Amino acid sequence: MSVIRYPIYGVDFSSAPSRRKPITIAIGRLIRGVYSLDQVVAAPTLEHFEQFLHHPGPWVAGFDLPFSMPRSLIEHYGWPTDWPEFIRWYGAQDRAVLRRAFKSFCNARPVGNKYVYRKTDRPAGSSPAMRWTNPPVAWMAHAGAPRILQAGLHVPGLHSVPMPTSLRVALEAYPGFTARKVSRSSYKSDTSAKQTPERRAVRRQIVSALMAGEAALNCRLGVTRAWQQRLVDDGAGDLLDAVICAMQAAHAAVMPGFGFPADLDPLEGWIASVPVPA
Repeated sequence: MSVIRYPIYGVDFSSAPSRRKPITIAIGRLIRGVYSLDQVVAAPTLEHFEQFLHHPGPWVAGFDLPFSMPRSLIEHYGWPTDWPEFIRWYGAQDRAVLRRAFKSFCNARPVGNKYVYRKTDRPAGSSPAMRWTNPPVAWMAHAGAPRILQAGLHVPGLHSVPMPTSLRVALEAYPGFTARKVSRSSYKSDTSAKQTPERRAVRRQIVSALMAGEAALNCRLGVTRAWQQRLVDDGAGDLLDAVICAMQAAHAAVMPGFGFPADLDPLEGWIASVPVPA
């Protein structure tokens, strides 16, 4: 059975964290096929997030943010096509400039097909990485990916670093992919009035499936009864999303080549735990 002796983290990311809505980080280990949750901590600022990225390894983390943009968008504008170079360039751009580029690109495309997607987005069911509103995942990439690169993390398929014993590995995660394997009903909302009993019931269903190993992952969740209740009670879903990100990272960490496609696009990357289409 799988045992990884270093920590595995799950990061529910925000491009504008605050005390009220911090970046949420799940901390645990994979022991004999069980992801054992130890604790969840908050990073209320991007500076706190940077401190987390720089702490010594070895560790693996799943981050709920796009690590790149679609190749077709990048090539359309002649932006850098080497991932580290692109991410440095992207992070240095003003968001207003990027927003105009995104809008111009979409406006030139037919109705119903405005966005382009990375190869991983369709099988994951994720929002297009270039989406700048509702949800603003393009700004999550803008705030998060350059910091991951600057911290010197190893990003499989996109950015290699020397392989010391203190290796820190960053994997893109998307909790919605795993949650929908259990239920396609909404399970969270940042709006208090929308944190309904129905959404709470879906969170309970998802947590139960994770604990039973019935969420299409190669590991199951091990938590205390108190943590189980906290995951269900958190109406915003931040705790549950962080745990799912960690479990997706744990799933990928024991897969050959992290379970990524053999022909992985070295500019776009892949989302951990999403199967490669046949």
